[in-house]
This record gives sequence, C-alpha cells and structure tokens, in this order.
Amino acid sequence: MSLRKALLAATVLSLPVAAQAQPVSGLYIGVGAGANWLQESNIAATGPLAEELRLRGVNPRGKVGFETGWVVVGSLGWGFGNGLRAEVEGNYRENDVNKIRGFNGITTSRVQGTSRSYGVMGNVFYDLDLAQWGVPSYVQPYLGAGVGYVWREFDDVGLTFPGAGGARIRDSGTDGRFAYQGIAGLAFPLTRLGVPGLTLTAEYRFLGTLEHSIDTTSSGGSFTVGRGGTRSENYNHSAMLGLRYAFNQPRPAPAPIAAPMPAAAPAPARTYLVFFDFDRADLTDRARQIIAEAAQAVSSTGTTRIEVAGHADRSGTPQYNQRLSMRRAEAVAAELTRRGVPRSAMSIQAFGESRPLVPTADGVREPQNRRVEIVLR
Repeated sequence: MSLRKALLAATVLSLPVAAQAQPVSGLYIGVGAGANWLQESNIAATGPLAEELRLRGVNPRGKVGFETGWVVVGSLGWGFGNGLRAEVEGNYRENDVNKIRGFNGITTSRVQGTSRSYGVMGNVFYDLDLAQWGVPSYVQPYLGAGVGYVWREFDDVGLTFPGAGGARIRDSGTDGRFAYQGIAGLAFPLTRLGVPGLTLTAEYRFLGTLEHSIDTTSSGGSFTVGRGGTRSENYNHSAMLGLRYAFNQPRPAPAPIAAPMPAAAPAPARTYLVFFDFDRADLTDRARQIIAEAAQAVSSTGTTRIEVAGHADRSGTPQYNQRLSMRRAEAVAAELTRRGVPRSAMSIQAFGESRPLVPTADGVREPQNRRVEIVLR
C-alpha cells in the first residue's frame, strides 16, 4: 500500500471517532430505567408509640429490608460544549418490603407494604474525553452529582407482633426531605446509526435523603396507642440503561472522497522487425534470432497483446504482395508458437504494399519494406 493510500485510510477511519467524541452542546433530553436496590434501613418508632413499646419492654428500633425494585428517570439538560452539562431530573423508585426485624429480637410476621420515592433533582455532569489520551472515543465515561428534594411514601408498610396479642403496626404516609446523589456512567454515541446526538447510556446512581418521618398507627392486640411516627433512612443504589438525545449535535463530516489516482502511462510498445529476401516468405537465421528475442520478451514483460503484421515492397501486383505479406506473417506466427507464445494471444494481419517503411515508386524493390512487424503491447 502506498503512503498516500495509508494516510487516506487512517483519515477515513478516524472520522467516526472524532464525530462521536464531540461534547454535548445545547439542549438535550434523556430517559433511563433499571433496577433499584433500596438499602436495608434503620427504623425507629417515635412519639406515643415508642413510649408504649418501651413500657412493654420492646426496643422501638429495628431494620426494614426490601425486595429489588425498579427506577425510572427523565431529564432535561444543557451541554456547554466543553464537557460540562447541567440538567433537571425527575425520578421515581419503588420497592416492596421484604422483612422487618429487630425490636429487641421479637419475631414479626405478616410483613407487607411498599416503599416509593419520587422527586426532582438538579444535576451537574462532566464528560471525560478519552481522545486526549489517545483512546478512541467509542465510549465516553462521565461523572455527576446532584441535589434536590425527594418524597418518600410508605404504602401500608405493616408488621404484626405475635407476642403482643397480634397487635399490628402500620406505616402509611408521605414525607419529603433534602436529597443528594452521585452518578457514574458510560455513554456510547450512536452516530453510526445515522442519528447524530443519539447516545446510549449505562450508569450507576446512589441516591440518599435525610431521615424521613412517616405517620404510624397501631391496632389490635393489647396496644392502646392509636397514632405515632416512624423515622427511617432512604439509601438507594440504581443500575440503569438509558438514551440521551442532544438536539444541537452537528452531523459528522462526510468521509472525504479520494481523488482519483492518475492513470498509469501505458508501457511503450515493443516492436521487432523481421526482414525477408525478395519474393520469399521463409525465415533466415537472423529472422529466427529476432523472433526468439520477441518470444522471450512476451514471457518476461507480461505482454497481453501481440500484433504480427506482414508487409511487402512495391515490386509486383498489389494482390500478389497482399498474399505474400500474409505468408510472411504466418511464418513468423508459427515460429512464435514454436517458442511458446500462444497463437490465441496473437493478432495476425497482412498489409501488402500499403504501409511501406520506406516510401518508393511502384515496382521498386526495397529490402526494408519486405518485413513482418511484431508489436508487443
């Protein structure tokens, strides 16, 4: 491969990378969804309910665990063209209760309920440009952090104390708190699909809030307190896939069209002249030597076209000289064939006295006109 072709290929291959590595500039939207793991939380009864639990010798503190749930987010943001982005995000998470334990080791049963979180966050991101370290930007890492406000809802989160006459405690309510989050992700630009600005994202998010306080009620058994409260933590770990679309992303520059290489000049034709005696078509020793040189050149130069043309001088009639020049051409072609040149590769013609090498008057015997020309192209 020539140096010019190698440089052109390298330029073409680098174009998609350069296009994909462009920082987000202007307005964009994003959506994402995935799995949410709500971290086991410390919970504590408060108010009159906590007092009654203490009177009964029950520690009002415990832990609540959750099943794997789900999360969905939507965002509207702005890219500043230098790797920095800012956005407003809305989010929703939901996890079912798995277990509640603690409370001085008292076993609970009939655990149920659902925890939901939803809120609004303001986030700041920085997209890392790996190209500055020589890494092709088919993938672009990014880091982010955000703050906002999240409401936590306990929907009929309940447990039963068998040792208290089957008393049941039930949390149902919503409480909003300050929230914060950290984000780490990978972006995979999908420019090659023909949609500039479309990016697939894969990310991890940690979302935490200040401690929530949820209304609590008790009923049944020997409990006498009807209302109270429960404090609980809210720490979420989320793994998500998403799509981001930047409205302003420029289309990648079209691949350059290579300028056509100048056609190679055709190799000059090689011509061998075989001369004949007057009114003869048989080959002399010198003629055979010249034909042998021509046959050797055919094999060494990769010739693809061989012209064998017979000629005559102007002594005699044109009709006779035409036939004589053909016999001379056939004699040369036969010798070439004997020396390994395929006859199918030859074009055999006769021109009689019509193309003299040396122009003469009619009837003049001119040795240079009694010839066969072997032309290798």
